[in-house]
Amino acid sequence: MSSRIKFLKEAVKNIKTLGTVTPSSRFLSKRMLREIKFSNADVIVELGPGSGAITKYILENLSPNSILICFEINDNFYQQLQELQHPQLIILKASAEKIVDELKKLQIDRVDYIISSLPLAIIPDKISNEILIKSFEVLSENGSFIQYQYSLSYFKKLKNVFKESISLEFEPLNIPPAFIYRCKKVV
Repeated sequence: MSSRIKFLKEAVKNIKTLGTVTPSSRFLSKRMLREIKFSNADVIVELGPGSGAITKYILENLSPNSILICFEINDNFYQQLQELQHPQLIILKASAEKIVDELKKLQIDRVDYIISSLPLAIIPDKISNEILIKSFEVLSENGSFIQYQYSLSYFKKLKNVFKESISLEFEPLNIPPAFIYRCKKVV
């Protein structure tokens, strides 16, 4: 069964927690990652990778000494990610709100980039706020948090955490079209 069909089956079953019925397009994936300096990135974290549409693009570009750590709570997507079997990939069956604790277990205290596909608009406020605050906490100085959403409703919440260091882009070649928030940790 193709990965698109697997994603669709899982999305239909879990639409209330996934927020979409299609994986990210290659256009969205490439736009999300275009400003990442892979040669300088030691640790990249991906929150809510789903079936791995963006994960695969990250793995293609990782420098040899870098690692990618994915946080995925959905059982089926977790299994699909396991099938990637990449030596630089660490897949955690853990919620993004546990990012600090999970990284400590790996003896990592700072990350260079966080790529998020989490449907923040449908995650309870308390949890989504905690995810944003803890993501900011683990980012290295000048690290980036890159998030896509299908609306502009999350701009204010991201601004509360990342202050003035947010830029916004739009990717029309995705179903549905998506807004990309680029947030930088400026200390």
